[in-house]
Parts: sequence; C-alpha cells; structure tokens
Amino acid sequence: MNTKRQYSLPNCNLILEGLEDADTENVNILDGKPSMSILINAECHLLHSNQKLSGGRVFLQNLSSAVSNYAQGLLSGLPQAERNTTEYPQVSMTHLAEQHLHRLTFEPEPESEQSKTEVDLTTVELFDLVDAIDQFYADRSALPNMTLELQSVSKRYRQPEQPLLERLTPVAIGLTSLAVAAGAFFVIPPPEINSPESPPINQTNETNPSTTETTPLNEESNSN
Repeated sequence: MNTKRQYSLPNCNLILEGLEDADTENVNILDGKPSMSILINAECHLLHSNQKLSGGRVFLQNLSSAVSNYAQGLLSGLPQAERNTTEYPQVSMTHLAEQHLHRLTFEPEPESEQSKTEVDLTTVELFDLVDAIDQFYADRSALPNMTLELQSVSKRYRQPEQPLLERLTPVAIGLTSLAVAAGAFFVIPPPEINSPESPPINQTNETNPSTTETTPLNEESNSN
C-alpha cells in the first residue's frame, strides 16, 4: 500500500512517496502508520523560486549528502571534500560569496528528458532545506535503512591556528585598560559636599532711646 511523508518548512517542502512495510510489527507507535520501506519518488519543492526537483532513492541520497556537507562546511568555515558519485541525478552546492547566495545544481542523467537546473538559495532557504532533510533522517518510520554519512574534515584542510601570544594579546590589552581605568577612578578625589550656610543673625548695636541717661533733679538743686 502506498504511503506518503511530508516535511514542511517555510521555504521548502520535502515529500516522499513509497510503499509500506509488509511487516505489521514495524508500525510507528506515535501515529500508528507502518514504516515506508521502499521509496517510489522524492520531491523537493523550493517555494521562493517555485522550483521542483524530483527523483528516486539516488536523488534523495545525493541531495541529502550535498546539502548537509555544504552546510557543515559553511558553519565550520572549513572546506568540505565533495562526495564523488557517478550515479545520476547528481546534486552539488556552490557558494556565491559576492551575492551572498548558495547555488544548488541538479544534473539529471545525460539521456534524460530533464534539463540541468540551477537554483540560487538565500541562507535562510538553505537552512530550511537542511532542516527538512534532518527531519526526514530523524523520522525512523521513513526508510529506516537509509543513513546519512558525514565525514569529518581532514587536518590538512584546517586553517593554521594563531600563536598563543597573538590570541592572548587582545585579552591582555583589555585587562590592562580595565586596570588603568580602575586606578584612575580611585585617584580622583571624592567630590566635596558643602552644606548650605545659615543666614547671619542680625545684631543691632543701636542704643535704645528709652535707656538714655538723665540727670536727677535733686543733684541739680544741690549744685545751686
């Protein structure tokens, strides 16, 4: 019986059509569906460019290998060795650095009626495609016998590491600047806070007219 698996992302859809496993024991516990044991057709719909790439098992394997290896190299900054395959349809990825795009090239069999197709993907579209492929390989109810082999990069492709002194120089400069700034902070005297002066008390030195001395009358009469 035919069965279908679809892995949808905002910028691409990966659709697989195949045959169910005849063994009833191989049933997915989560959705109750039998496993897809045989792939009939795989379609990759790139929504932004309105392109559709399709093929069988070889196409799905070559697409998964090319895209995953390319994304691994893009994230690590190390070039990935291209997977040599003579099986068609062939899929390859190229980085268009000046345009900040990633070109996916689909090359069908020479005697096929299909034509060579090139699709330029943005980084968001590329990683949506990577996510769709990852979802497929994480779904063990779809072609559980198909695996994705990614090889680690050989040491001869690694970029030379910076000497320890060069790597530590920016850190040392940063710590020195921080120490100088902290020392200058402690050298600066704290600001003086002056309390507001109270208004002066008005002291009057004027003589009160009521206290002016007068000569007694008795003294005046005795003098006469």
